[in-house]
Amino acid sequence: MKNIVLTGFMGTGKTAVGMELERLLNLKLIDVDTEIEKSEKITINEIFKQFGEPRFREIETEMIRKLSSHKNAIISTGGGAVLKQENMEILRQNGVIVCLTATPETILNRTSKGNDRPLLKVENPFAKINELLNFRRPFYEKADIMIDTENKTPLQIAEEIIEKVKDF
Repeated sequence: MKNIVLTGFMGTGKTAVGMELERLLNLKLIDVDTEIEKSEKITINEIFKQFGEPRFREIETEMIRKLSSHKNAIISTGGGAVLKQENMEILRQNGVIVCLTATPETILNRTSKGNDRPLLKVENPFAKINELLNFRRPFYEKADIMIDTENKTPLQIAEEIIEKVKDF
């Protein structure tokens, strides 16, 4: 079985859905951002603050290259991983890329509870979400499978993914 690669904007449910897939399929869930934090011994927020987004994206690509060699895994990427064509090519070699989507309103609601979203530390997070979504949409649409997460539980989304990846 190919890896299931979860992509999508922050707040679309990658972590929650990944945990359901892990439970249902008995496969290991690997979160790229978590692995970066372990490897770098620093939070994503701190990487952004100290070194900037370009350096974070370099580290992210290195980690994606490393993690993509796993087999029979669920790999959850950060929301911006799709911006680099190289990342998509690496992930697709051994995986089916599934993009989770949600409306800007839902994303704002889901992300407003925490303070760990460096790209949303701005005066108007809703406007920033719209701006980033509009820019990233063509990149997200390069996924093999698109799943709308609106008004669905993580379990429902995971079951939908399992059904759709059978064709790959």
